[in-house]
Amino acid sequence: MKLTKASLQDKSAWESANVVLPKFDIDTMCRETEQNPIWVHFGSGNIFRGFIARLQQQLLNEGLSKSGIIAADTFDAEIINKIYKPHDNLSLYVSLEPDGNSEMEIVASVAKAVDATGADPKDMAYLTSVFENPSLQLVSFTITEKGYALANLQGEYFPIVKKDIANGPEHATHAMSIVAKLLFARYKAGAAPIAVVSMDNCSHNGEKLRSSVLAIAEAWAENGFVDSGFIRYLKDESKVTFPWSMIDKITPRPSETIEKRLTEAGIEEMAPIITEKKTFIAPFVNAEVPQYLVIEDRFPNGRPPLEKAGVFFTDRETVNNSERMKVTTCLNPLHTALAVFGCLLGYKSISAEMKDEDLKNLVLHIGYDEGMPVCVNPGIINPADFIREVIEQRLPNPFLPDTPQRIATDTSQKIPIRFGETIKSYIARDDLNVDSLTYIPLAIAGWLRYLLGVDDCGESMEVSSDPMLAELKSKLAGIEVGKPESYKGQLQAILSNEVLFATDLTKTGLNSKIETMFVEMLKGPGAVRAALKKYL
Repeated sequence: MKLTKASLQDKSAWESANVVLPKFDIDTMCRETEQNPIWVHFGSGNIFRGFIARLQQQLLNEGLSKSGIIAADTFDAEIINKIYKPHDNLSLYVSLEPDGNSEMEIVASVAKAVDATGADPKDMAYLTSVFENPSLQLVSFTITEKGYALANLQGEYFPIVKKDIANGPEHATHAMSIVAKLLFARYKAGAAPIAVVSMDNCSHNGEKLRSSVLAIAEAWAENGFVDSGFIRYLKDESKVTFPWSMIDKITPRPSETIEKRLTEAGIEEMAPIITEKKTFIAPFVNAEVPQYLVIEDRFPNGRPPLEKAGVFFTDRETVNNSERMKVTTCLNPLHTALAVFGCLLGYKSISAEMKDEDLKNLVLHIGYDEGMPVCVNPGIINPADFIREVIEQRLPNPFLPDTPQRIATDTSQKIPIRFGETIKSYIARDDLNVDSLTYIPLAIAGWLRYLLGVDDCGESMEVSSDPMLAELKSKLAGIEVGKPESYKGQLQAILSNEVLFATDLTKTGLNSKIETMFVEMLKGPGAVRAALKKYL
């Protein structure tokens, strides 16, 4: 058995391997998508294949939709060329349940996969024609927080953005520039309405997406590349909307155990690849079972009936409260704390960390003691139930091969939301004292200690990729593990940065607490563990 449309013709072989097959005709779906595209998705990685694509698959299976999704990638064309195209755009989904059981399903809702980096002119021409088609209803994104970023910590545009602004739509290379270029094509073709939906795991994601696209478009207008009517089109909510959303599903790297299990079942060519851009991806996706998607219901050109696949459609306030519940309290800050301390303490899985009493206590304190007092109940999801599921079932799941090293990626982009928003809430509340916070400052101090690239045994360790890594390391220059006296106030420039923490921590008084914790972790081997024990 191979993951191709031809191989799926042998239904009995797949069914004997307990793999659920699509209940719709794939070729018919592809033809319908070609004629009447309704959905383009940017970001072709695991969260898309293991969650978003499966939502449309359910609608197709139940006859509630005829068209599939066009998957595009603005960052890593190798995913398209080495994972999608060799497998006829099919994915094999494997659920990872806490008891070790799994369900397997062929996901076939992707009608076409295109390289949107601009390297393939034919793919870009096709994508432009799709955006020009009035039938297109929504464009969605899972490109991570850094995909929307246009500037560095000082607010200066990245060189790639400066180049795009100077060169105009025809030479767009940044993800946001490419999206602006495609929306400009839609505007010129008749200005049909469209919903542009971020499904990324970041606060106010729709606003981030809108701001970035508008920044590019307005700069182009100033330089004479686009007309003022295009800017009015983007700002007209009867034409273009940027709904907010909250998404939640853990989709870790492909597991060697799952790969072996699939191979033993007779499914060939399941080995993962590592692309030149360091994407670790396989023809299969393994993911946990729990999943949540809440979307602001503003779709001026209609939308698929995704509520019948379990998606919550609601108002912006409810989306915001759902997102804040998850991102600032019930899951993401716990994940980040586990990630940085897990790396420092030599752990290779999140589930193993949850057996460490110190680390488990840390996330309990961050979530229940410091996060819950400022958590707003969104109404559609109960925060107490949500955090209990996270701490008791999801994070300890031994069959979920998620690593602290993966979660530690791009932490600078996550800190302002995962910790900064809670700190801001404490400052804003008369009945709470920001000085009472201990465990969030401990997590921030742990992250800063992690950036030094030395573990708690005193050995060198690799620090996960981060767009701000070089800049942050330069500010930490001169600090040495094992020499607390080497700290001479270097953190001040970091802790005062409002972009990084959503507030100036030196004005909150938390900076001195974080500095004290950080210096304690510099004392030598075992100092990180000792600091954890002291404050817990």
